[in-house]
Amino acid sequence: MSSYFNQIQQQRSTFLTALKPGDFLELPVLEFADTPDNQSTQQQTVAKILRYGAPVGAAIEHHPRLDRCMTRLQHLMAEAEERGETLAGGTVVLADTLSGSSGRFDRAWYAPPGGIWLAMAWPDTLLPEFTQLLPFAAGLACCRTIRQYRLDCCLKWVNDLLVNGKKIGGILCRTVLSRAGEQYHLIGIGLNVNNQNFPDSLQAAATSMAGELKGSLELTEVIGRLLAELSRAMGLLCYDEELSLRRQQGCEQGRVSLLFTDWQNHCDTVGRLVEYGFDVQEKPLYRARATGFAPCGGLVMELADGSEITETGGEIRYVNSC
Repeated sequence: MSSYFNQIQQQRSTFLTALKPGDFLELPVLEFADTPDNQSTQQQTVAKILRYGAPVGAAIEHHPRLDRCMTRLQHLMAEAEERGETLAGGTVVLADTLSGSSGRFDRAWYAPPGGIWLAMAWPDTLLPEFTQLLPFAAGLACCRTIRQYRLDCCLKWVNDLLVNGKKIGGILCRTVLSRAGEQYHLIGIGLNVNNQNFPDSLQAAATSMAGELKGSLELTEVIGRLLAELSRAMGLLCYDEELSLRRQQGCEQGRVSLLFTDWQNHCDTVGRLVEYGFDVQEKPLYRARATGFAPCGGLVMELADGSEITETGGEIRYVNSC
Protein backbone atom coordinates (compact mmCIF):
# COMPACT_ATOMS: atom_id res chain seq x y z
CA MET A 1 0.00 0.00 0.00
CA SER A 2 1.50 3.34 -1.08
CA SER A 3 2.40 6.12 1.32
CA TYR A 4 0.17 8.42 -0.75
CA PHE A 5 -2.80 6.10 -0.12
CA ASN A 6 -1.96 5.95 3.58
CA GLN A 7 -1.78 9.74 3.83
CA ILE A 8 -5.20 10.14 2.22
CA GLN A 9 -6.81 7.45 4.37
CA GLN A 10 -5.32 8.98 7.50
CA GLN A 11 -6.64 12.41 6.56
CA ARG A 12 -10.05 10.95 5.68
CA SER A 13 -10.28 9.15 9.03
CA THR A 14 -9.24 12.29 10.91
CA PHE A 15 -11.94 14.43 9.33
CA LEU A 16 -14.59 11.72 9.61
CA THR A 17 -13.88 11.41 13.33
CA ALA A 18 -14.23 15.18 13.66
CA LEU A 19 -17.81 15.14 12.31
CA LYS A 20 -20.31 15.51 15.15
CA PRO A 21 -24.03 16.27 15.67
CA GLY A 22 -23.33 19.98 15.24
CA ASP A 23 -22.46 19.29 11.59
CA PHE A 24 -26.01 18.04 11.05
CA LEU A 25 -28.12 20.18 13.37
CA GLU A 26 -28.76 22.86 10.74
CA LEU A 27 -31.05 20.30 9.12
CA PRO A 28 -34.79 20.17 9.99
CA VAL A 29 -35.04 19.03 13.60
CA LEU A 30 -38.14 16.87 13.15
CA GLU A 31 -36.39 14.97 10.38
CA PHE A 32 -33.09 14.74 12.20
CA ALA A 33 -34.33 12.80 15.22
CA ASP A 34 -37.61 11.75 16.76
CA THR A 35 -36.50 13.25 20.07
CA PRO A 36 -34.50 16.36 19.13
CA ASP A 37 -33.67 17.24 22.73
CA ASN A 38 -32.11 13.87 23.36
CA GLN A 39 -28.36 14.18 22.74
CA SER A 40 -27.94 10.41 22.72
CA THR A 41 -30.51 10.06 19.94
CA GLN A 42 -28.76 12.73 17.90
CA GLN A 43 -25.42 10.95 18.27
CA GLN A 44 -27.02 7.64 17.27
CA THR A 45 -28.51 9.25 14.18
CA VAL A 46 -25.17 10.75 13.16
CA ALA A 47 -23.49 7.38 13.71
CA LYS A 48 -26.08 5.72 11.45
CA ILE A 49 -25.57 8.35 8.72
CA LEU A 50 -21.81 7.85 8.82
CA ARG A 51 -22.22 4.05 8.70
CA TYR A 52 -24.26 4.45 5.54
CA GLY A 53 -21.48 6.59 4.07
CA ALA A 54 -18.57 4.45 5.31
CA PRO A 55 -17.90 2.71 1.96
CA VAL A 56 -16.73 6.00 0.42
CA GLY A 57 -13.00 5.76 -0.19
CA ALA A 58 -12.65 2.38 1.52
CA ALA A 59 -10.68 1.37 -1.59
CA ILE A 60 -8.57 4.02 -3.36
CA GLU A 61 -6.45 3.63 -6.48
CA HIS A 62 -4.03 6.41 -7.37
CA HIS A 63 -2.35 7.08 -10.72
CA PRO A 64 0.09 9.80 -11.79
CA ARG A 65 -1.75 10.03 -15.12
CA LEU A 66 -4.91 8.59 -16.66
CA ASP A 67 -7.05 9.17 -19.69
CA ARG A 68 -10.21 9.26 -17.56
CA CYS A 69 -10.92 8.06 -14.02
CA MET A 70 -14.34 6.72 -15.02
CA THR A 71 -12.76 4.53 -17.70
CA ARG A 72 -10.39 3.06 -15.11
CA LEU A 73 -13.33 2.33 -12.80
CA GLN A 74 -15.02 0.39 -15.60
CA HIS A 75 -11.82 -1.61 -16.09
CA LEU A 76 -11.80 -2.37 -12.36
CA MET A 77 -15.41 -3.54 -12.60
CA ALA A 78 -14.44 -5.95 -15.39
CA GLU A 79 -11.35 -7.18 -13.54
CA ALA A 80 -13.41 -7.88 -10.41
CA GLU A 81 -15.96 -9.88 -12.38
CA GLU A 82 -13.20 -11.93 -14.00
CA ARG A 83 -12.23 -12.95 -10.46
CA GLY A 84 -15.84 -13.86 -9.70
CA GLU A 85 -16.28 -10.74 -7.56
CA THR A 86 -17.99 -7.38 -7.80
CA LEU A 87 -16.32 -4.02 -7.45
CA ALA A 88 -16.69 -2.67 -3.92
CA GLY A 89 -19.10 0.23 -3.65
CA GLY A 90 -17.33 3.47 -2.82
CA THR A 91 -14.16 2.54 -4.74
CA VAL A 92 -12.33 5.73 -5.73
CA VAL A 93 -9.87 6.25 -8.58
CA LEU A 94 -7.61 9.31 -8.31
CA ALA A 95 -5.26 10.77 -10.92
CA ASP A 96 -2.73 13.59 -10.73
CA THR A 97 -3.61 14.62 -14.28
CA LEU A 98 -6.05 13.51 -16.98
CA SER A 99 -5.42 13.48 -20.71
CA GLY A 100 -8.89 12.71 -22.04
CA SER A 101 -11.26 14.09 -19.42
CA SER A 102 -14.60 15.61 -20.33
CA GLY A 103 -17.52 17.26 -18.59
CA ARG A 104 -21.19 17.38 -19.45
CA PHE A 105 -22.09 17.15 -23.14
CA ASP A 106 -18.54 15.84 -23.80
CA ARG A 107 -17.00 19.25 -23.23
CA ALA A 108 -13.24 19.11 -22.74
CA TRP A 109 -12.19 19.34 -19.09
CA TYR A 110 -8.81 20.85 -18.30
CA ALA A 111 -7.20 18.60 -15.67
CA PRO A 112 -3.51 19.46 -15.09
CA PRO A 113 -1.35 18.55 -12.06
CA GLY A 114 -2.38 20.30 -8.86
CA GLY A 115 -6.11 19.65 -9.01
CA ILE A 116 -8.28 16.85 -7.60
CA TRP A 117 -9.48 14.55 -10.34
CA LEU A 118 -11.38 11.52 -9.10
CA ALA A 119 -14.28 9.21 -9.78
CA MET A 120 -16.20 6.97 -7.40
CA ALA A 121 -18.32 3.91 -8.13
CA TRP A 122 -21.61 3.50 -6.27
CA PRO A 123 -23.75 0.39 -6.85
CA ASP A 124 -27.34 0.88 -8.01
CA THR A 125 -28.94 0.23 -4.62
CA LEU A 126 -30.91 3.46 -4.17
CA LEU A 127 -34.49 4.03 -5.24
CA PRO A 128 -34.78 6.24 -8.37
CA GLU A 129 -35.92 9.24 -6.31
CA PHE A 130 -32.64 9.18 -4.42
CA THR A 131 -30.44 8.10 -7.31
CA GLN A 132 -31.32 11.37 -9.06
CA LEU A 133 -29.89 13.23 -6.05
CA LEU A 134 -26.38 11.76 -6.47
CA PRO A 135 -25.08 14.87 -8.29
CA PHE A 136 -26.44 17.01 -5.45
CA ALA A 137 -24.67 14.82 -2.88
CA ALA A 138 -21.34 15.16 -4.68
CA GLY A 139 -21.78 18.90 -5.19
CA LEU A 140 -22.65 19.44 -1.53
CA ALA A 141 -19.58 17.50 -0.40
CA CYS A 142 -17.32 19.58 -2.65
CA CYS A 143 -18.86 22.87 -1.57
CA ARG A 144 -18.55 22.06 2.14
CA THR A 145 -14.93 21.03 1.59
CA ILE A 146 -14.05 24.30 -0.13
CA ARG A 147 -15.83 26.33 2.55
CA GLN A 148 -13.61 24.73 5.19
CA TYR A 149 -10.82 26.88 3.73
CA ARG A 150 -12.89 30.04 4.30
CA LEU A 151 -13.77 30.42 0.64
CA ASP A 152 -17.31 31.55 -0.13
CA CYS A 153 -18.17 28.68 -2.45
CA CYS A 154 -21.71 28.40 -3.79
CA LEU A 155 -23.50 25.77 -5.83
CA LYS A 156 -25.17 26.63 -9.11
CA TRP A 157 -27.98 24.29 -10.11
CA VAL A 158 -27.30 21.57 -10.84
CA ASN A 159 -23.61 20.69 -10.60
CA ASP A 160 -21.27 23.69 -10.79
CA LEU A 161 -19.15 25.06 -7.94
CA LEU A 162 -18.46 28.81 -8.00
CA VAL A 163 -16.21 31.13 -6.01
CA ASN A 164 -16.49 34.86 -6.72
CA GLY A 165 -18.55 34.04 -9.79
CA LYS A 166 -15.88 31.79 -11.32
CA LYS A 167 -16.01 28.02 -11.70
CA ILE A 168 -13.77 26.19 -9.27
CA GLY A 169 -15.11 22.67 -9.79
CA GLY A 170 -17.74 20.48 -11.37
CA ILE A 171 -19.54 17.15 -11.10
CA LEU A 172 -20.33 14.55 -13.73
CA CYS A 173 -22.50 11.49 -13.01
CA ARG A 174 -23.01 8.57 -15.36
CA THR A 175 -24.75 5.22 -15.05
CA VAL A 176 -23.01 2.18 -16.54
CA LEU A 177 -23.55 -1.55 -16.78
CA SER A 178 -20.77 -4.01 -16.09
CA ARG A 179 -20.20 -6.93 -18.43
CA ALA A 180 -22.17 -9.11 -16.02
CA GLY A 181 -25.08 -6.70 -16.01
CA GLU A 182 -24.40 -5.01 -12.66
CA GLN A 183 -25.41 -1.36 -12.70
CA TYR A 184 -23.19 1.30 -11.14
CA HIS A 185 -23.36 5.06 -10.83
CA LEU A 186 -20.02 6.71 -11.53
CA ILE A 187 -19.54 10.07 -9.83
CA GLY A 188 -16.78 12.19 -11.32
CA ILE A 189 -15.38 15.19 -9.45
CA GLY A 190 -12.97 17.84 -10.64
CA LEU A 191 -11.68 20.53 -8.26
CA ASN A 192 -9.16 23.23 -9.07
CA VAL A 193 -6.90 23.28 -6.01
CA ASN A 194 -3.26 24.21 -6.71
CA ASN A 195 -3.54 24.53 -10.48
CA GLN A 196 -3.54 28.26 -11.23
CA ASN A 197 -2.68 28.49 -14.93
CA PHE A 198 -5.64 28.13 -17.27
CA PRO A 199 -5.97 28.20 -21.05
CA ASP A 200 -6.91 31.57 -22.52
CA SER A 201 -10.46 30.31 -23.11
CA LEU A 202 -10.90 29.70 -19.37
CA GLN A 203 -9.02 32.65 -17.87
CA ALA A 204 -12.15 34.75 -17.29
CA ALA A 205 -14.38 31.90 -16.14
CA ALA A 206 -12.20 29.65 -13.95
CA THR A 207 -10.43 29.93 -10.63
CA SER A 208 -8.70 27.68 -8.10
CA MET A 209 -8.45 27.40 -4.34
CA ALA A 210 -4.77 28.36 -4.36
CA GLY A 211 -5.48 31.31 -6.61
CA GLU A 212 -8.17 32.61 -4.30
CA LEU A 213 -6.14 31.98 -1.15
CA LYS A 214 -2.84 33.27 -2.62
CA GLY A 215 -1.03 30.13 -1.54
CA SER A 216 -0.78 26.39 -2.22
CA LEU A 217 -2.58 23.73 -0.18
CA GLU A 218 -1.58 20.25 0.94
CA LEU A 219 -3.42 18.17 -1.67
CA THR A 220 -3.74 15.00 0.43
CA GLU A 221 -5.42 17.05 3.16
CA VAL A 222 -7.98 18.48 0.74
CA ILE A 223 -8.65 15.00 -0.66
CA GLY A 224 -9.10 13.64 2.88
CA ARG A 225 -11.57 16.39 3.72
CA LEU A 226 -13.44 15.77 0.47
CA LEU A 227 -13.75 12.03 1.07
CA ALA A 228 -15.00 12.67 4.60
CA GLU A 229 -17.60 15.08 3.24
CA LEU A 230 -18.58 12.56 0.56
CA SER A 231 -19.12 10.00 3.34
CA ARG A 232 -21.36 12.50 5.12
CA ALA A 233 -23.33 13.34 1.98
CA MET A 234 -23.78 9.76 0.78
CA GLY A 235 -24.73 8.67 4.28
CA LEU A 236 -27.27 11.46 4.49
CA LEU A 237 -28.73 10.40 1.15
CA CYS A 238 -29.09 6.77 2.30
CA TYR A 239 -30.61 7.90 5.61
CA ASP A 240 -33.04 10.03 3.60
CA GLU A 241 -34.17 6.90 1.79
CA GLU A 242 -34.66 5.09 5.10
CA LEU A 243 -36.83 7.93 6.44
CA SER A 244 -38.85 8.05 3.23
CA LEU A 245 -39.56 4.33 3.34
CA ARG A 246 -40.32 4.40 7.07
CA ARG A 247 -42.80 7.26 6.67
CA GLN A 248 -44.02 6.17 3.23
CA GLN A 249 -43.57 9.68 1.90
CA GLY A 250 -41.32 10.71 -0.95
CA CYS A 251 -40.66 13.87 -2.90
CA GLU A 252 -43.70 13.25 -5.09
CA GLN A 253 -45.77 13.67 -1.93
CA GLY A 254 -43.96 16.92 -1.12
CA ARG A 255 -41.26 15.65 1.23
CA VAL A 256 -37.98 17.51 0.74
CA SER A 257 -35.01 15.32 1.58
CA LEU A 258 -32.40 16.23 4.18
CA LEU A 259 -29.70 16.03 1.52
CA PHE A 260 -31.51 18.37 -0.85
CA THR A 261 -32.35 20.77 1.98
CA ASP A 262 -28.65 20.94 2.86
CA TRP A 263 -27.77 21.41 -0.80
CA GLN A 264 -30.19 24.34 -1.10
CA ASN A 265 -28.51 26.02 1.87
CA HIS A 266 -25.29 26.10 -0.19
CA CYS A 267 -26.86 27.22 -3.49
CA ASP A 268 -27.14 30.80 -4.77
CA THR A 269 -29.35 30.20 -7.83
CA VAL A 270 -32.70 31.38 -6.47
CA GLY A 271 -33.47 34.98 -7.41
CA ARG A 272 -31.17 35.07 -10.41
CA LEU A 273 -32.03 35.74 -14.03
CA VAL A 274 -30.82 32.69 -15.93
CA GLU A 275 -30.64 31.22 -19.39
CA TYR A 276 -31.82 27.62 -19.62
CA GLY A 277 -31.08 24.93 -22.18
CA PHE A 278 -30.29 21.25 -22.47
CA ASP A 279 -26.83 22.36 -23.61
CA VAL A 280 -27.03 26.03 -22.71
CA GLN A 281 -23.65 26.95 -24.15
CA GLU A 282 -24.59 25.76 -27.61
CA LYS A 283 -28.34 26.25 -27.65
CA PRO A 284 -29.98 28.35 -24.91
CA LEU A 285 -33.75 27.93 -25.04
CA TYR A 286 -35.11 30.77 -22.92
CA ARG A 287 -34.51 33.24 -20.11
CA ALA A 288 -36.32 33.09 -16.80
CA ARG A 289 -36.07 34.07 -13.14
CA ALA A 290 -35.14 31.21 -10.80
CA THR A 291 -37.70 31.27 -7.98
CA GLY A 292 -37.17 28.02 -6.09
CA PHE A 293 -36.81 24.26 -6.21
CA ALA A 294 -39.26 21.39 -6.53
CA PRO A 295 -39.05 18.72 -3.79
CA CYS A 296 -37.51 16.19 -6.20
CA GLY A 297 -34.67 18.52 -7.23
CA GLY A 298 -36.11 20.40 -10.20
CA LEU A 299 -35.51 24.11 -10.73
CA VAL A 300 -38.64 26.30 -10.62
CA MET A 301 -38.51 29.38 -12.84
CA GLU A 302 -40.78 32.25 -13.76
CA LEU A 303 -40.98 33.10 -17.45
CA ALA A 304 -41.34 36.59 -18.90
CA ASP A 305 -45.12 36.19 -19.20
CA GLY A 306 -45.43 35.34 -15.50
CA SER A 307 -46.01 31.62 -16.02
CA GLU A 308 -44.05 29.06 -14.05
CA ILE A 309 -42.00 26.16 -15.34
CA THR A 310 -40.04 23.39 -13.59
CA GLU A 311 -37.04 21.78 -15.26
CA THR A 312 -35.47 18.56 -13.99
CA GLY A 313 -32.67 18.25 -16.56
CA GLY A 314 -30.48 20.47 -18.67
CA GLU A 315 -28.45 23.35 -17.29
CA ILE A 316 -28.44 27.08 -16.68
CA ARG A 317 -26.05 29.98 -16.81
CA TYR A 318 -26.38 33.16 -14.82
CA VAL A 319 -27.31 36.32 -16.73
CA ASN A 320 -26.72 38.71 -13.85
CA SER A 321 -26.36 38.92 -10.08
CA CYS A 322 -29.26 38.59 -7.69
